[in-house]
Amino acid sequence: MKPADHLPPIHPGEILRELYLEPLEMTPYALAKQLHIPRTRIERIVAERSGITTDTALRLAKFFRTSPEFWMNLQSTYELKVDSKRLADELAAIREIEAA
Repeated sequence: MKPADHLPPIHPGEILRELYLEPLEMTPYALAKQLHIPRTRIERIVAERSGITTDTALRLAKFFRTSPEFWMNLQSTYELKVDSKRLADELAAIREIEAA
């Protein structure tokens, strides 16, 4: 295992909240208004109850001048870490293909 594998998964909502909203002193409501989406979508993301969809990634990227891949990579990395822990026993039981 790599050292990063031992770190807890970081939800993209934590990144959005701590690295973007808090420094800008922006509320989820204000961000949602700028993105033209329901405030509940951003509220659920920053509360770490929902993930980032492609639609939201595109909107966040436009507003914050980042890339949609940045937001989607945060989401997929989080999901991979959560699921790899959840499926650890099942994955360990899968035999790898023999090298040719």
